[in-house]
Amino acid sequence: MTDHIDFDLESTVMELIINAGSAKSLAMEALRAAKAGNWKGADDLLNESSAAAKKAHDVQTQLIGLDQGEGKVPVNLIMVHAQDHIMTSMLARELIEELIDIHRKLQQP
Repeated sequence: MTDHIDFDLESTVMELIINAGSAKSLAMEALRAAKAGNWKGADDLLNESSAAAKKAHDVQTQLIGLDQGEGKVPVNLIMVHAQDHIMTSMLARELIEELIDIHRKLQQP
């Protein structure tokens, strides 16, 4: 691979990490809003989290497409780190959505 492609790959992986991190952070903010009874804020933050998660997933899909199942994309520590971020972000969002539903039910009069 040329340096130019390596640089683009690194930028792409960093984009995945940033978007996955944002998705998780926004979901955590949504949980805090739900705990405070701020349902509009919680819903808005969950929507923002979903948008960031979609961006991360789109980048991941792009990388998978580039690889074509043939090992064309080098797997290095930063790539493993990026995959870790997206998977923990997805799990956190799923759990947080469930917790928000519980808070919503518990806070209903």
